Amino acid sequence: MAAVLYVVATPIGNLEDLSPRAQSVLGRVDVVAAEDTRHSGRLLRHFSIATPMISLHEHNEYSRIGGLVERLLSGQSIALVSDAGTPLVSDPGLQLVAAAHKAGITVSPIPGPSALTAVLSVAGMAMQDCRFVGFLPHKSSARRRQIQGFASYPGSLVIYESPHRVLDTLKDMVTILGPEREAVMGRELTKKFETVLRAGLAELHQAIANDADWQKGEFVFVVGAAPQPEAEVGAIYNDEDERILRILMASLPTRQAVTLATGITGRKKNTLYQLALDIERQGQEKA
Repeated sequence: MAAVLYVVATPIGNLEDLSPRAQSVLGRVDVVAAEDTRHSGRLLRHFSIATPMISLHEHNEYSRIGGLVERLLSGQSIALVSDAGTPLVSDPGLQLVAAAHKAGITVSPIPGPSALTAVLSVAGMAMQDCRFVGFLPHKSSARRRQIQGFASYPGSLVIYESPHRVLDTLKDMVTILGPEREAVMGRELTKKFETVLRAGLAELHQAIANDADWQKGEFVFVVGAAPQPEAEVGAIYNDEDERILRILMASLPTRQAVTLATGITGRKKNTLYQLALDIERQGQEKA
């Protein structure tokens, strides 16, 4: 166990999701670096784990890194945990993990619960192209700018949100991404009042607005890919298109030949005009 920084995933709601391996590591390390020692303390007590804790959150991470790295270099082992889920996924700990790597300390993951993977597993959306956004900015103007920035993203988007801003965020997404943009809402995942709903953004906004109970808890959304422009059917011209265009160009000006060929072949005018330019270029080269 010496000189290892363990990054330990903890339950996002249901305590039974804490793996036996995670329990073993938390019980054997020298110290647990926790985002909130009160919150993690309840988890440790539930499993009768008496390992001492030290707080490590966004406001003290820089000041604590030096001491924690020294403890690791002296041979002590440390478990890094966040309030819920997998550390570093929208949680503190990034600087400590980076410093441990730089110091040559072994960093080992103890995988387990994560709101990110939990919602993706029930979304029923293609995940080949998926962008993790995390929490959006608190200020409305910055939030809208960020949403606008990924409005045309061709893959799915994973967004975290708190109950205090969920309606405002959904309203902005409806305005910018469109009311029919399909999305999946995961609310209070793995907890007693877990809710998973797939619908258009406007429908999700309305559902939450109409139910005060649904405005409580933590939210994670998977927003479907932006609609992509339909490709022109048969946009790449074929030999028959070229044959027709060559016949017309033999006796007509290029633009007129392209217009007639468009009506005959059903191709887009720009596609055939580019072909006509290629034909003219070939003729010039031969000359």
